[in-house]
Amino acid sequence: MKILIVDDDRKLCRLIGDYLEPMNYHVDAAYSGEEGLSMLTANEYQAVILDVMMPGRDGFSVLQSLRRISDVPVLMFSARNEEADRIVGLELGADDYLPKTFSSRELLARLRAVTRRARMTPRKDEEPEAPKSLVVGPLAIALEAREVTLGGQAIKLTAVEYEILVCLAQSAGRVLTRDRLLDLVTGRDYDALDRSIDVHISSLRRKLGDTPRNPRLIQTIRSAGYMLKKGGDWS
Repeated sequence: MKILIVDDDRKLCRLIGDYLEPMNYHVDAAYSGEEGLSMLTANEYQAVILDVMMPGRDGFSVLQSLRRISDVPVLMFSARNEEADRIVGLELGADDYLPKTFSSRELLARLRAVTRRARMTPRKDEEPEAPKSLVVGPLAIALEAREVTLGGQAIKLTAVEYEILVCLAQSAGRVLTRDRLLDLVTGRDYDALDRSIDVHISSLRRKLGDTPRNPRLIQTIRSAGYMLKKGGDWS
């Protein structure tokens, strides 16, 4: 698996590469935001590890530009363990966020989780099969193509947003707790201080034209979790 680290800390890039390469990862490094975008344009990567704080162009700016051209999984990290940074990164399209106090094992687990959710492209030599889909009211999810339409209009989602929506659609009319959603989507346990699911839900609602105060599609069940309304309840 080919991944790119974008971080001006050359020692850290080398340490991460030394740890991941024996585990069948090919690791490239870029030491500035501009260099990272240039390498991402010229090469195909299965994941990006992106630092927030870099001289010149910071990680948030790089992520904004990257999301205009690619939905490659992005794991962001920062020396500042602040909630505001995590929320901004997730809202801009990061798949996960890790403070720089991470352990090697946690980095590997998070990296495996975000790449597991990555878009899968069918082999060219395979016969195309009729796409399986989930349909809830005017919402349609083509599972093979990983495409979402609402009322016939395509909706572009990040990998995490897509997985959350699939989980909610598969359980339409039933409540999914934050703990269950986090486990299904990222494979890790829920932390009461971790607001990543709430941030992703907020972004998902915005893209679907929904609102938290008067939800037409995704309903918040207080002290419980979230529920996608059944198709007949969308009014």
